[in-house]
Amino acid sequence: MNNDKSEQQLDTTGASKQKTQTNHGKMVVKLLAVVLGMFGFGFALVPLYDVFCDLTGLNGKTANSAAVYEVMEVDESRTITIDFITRTNTGMAWTFEAEKRQVKVHPGQMNEINFTVNNPTTHSVVGQAVPSVSPGTAALFLNKTECFCFEQQVLQAGETAIMPMRFYVDPQLPDDISYFALQYTLYDVTATAGDLAMNRGE
Repeated sequence: MNNDKSEQQLDTTGASKQKTQTNHGKMVVKLLAVVLGMFGFGFALVPLYDVFCDLTGLNGKTANSAAVYEVMEVDESRTITIDFITRTNTGMAWTFEAEKRQVKVHPGQMNEINFTVNNPTTHSVVGQAVPSVSPGTAALFLNKTECFCFEQQVLQAGETAIMPMRFYVDPQLPDDISYFALQYTLYDVTATAGDLAMNRGE
């Protein structure tokens, strides 16, 4: 009789262990699925965020292609103050500055400002300028018809170049915005630039 009870207890214990192992296995599978899902979401988040920012201008990104200027009425009743901020990222040896730190423009008016860059090194360098506008909403109303930021720039050793930027502010700019700052950050992208970019500097 005692032997029967012992066997029943062993059977119960074995079944319990097997059930526990099965539950653990299911839990591991679920956790792996969650981890993989989060990993995939992380990759998808960057392009989704970029699309969202491009549509809303919330992060201050400006368009990366030339706008087409159509003749429009200039709103001389409004004056918009724009600060130009230039900086170079760590590792970029170029000097970089705007000819004017600040300009005042009217919405609908075509404007041009030049930026000067110099490569003081003894070798060719490929640079990429990345713009950002603050407050970010203003980025939606800043239209550039010509900009050095649209493509990579190549400077030979010791070379100096003047890079123009032509733009206009859309008259639909909200009335509560009378000032914004446009910052350009220059990055050294020589290591990742293709032969085509290097050849443009020859």
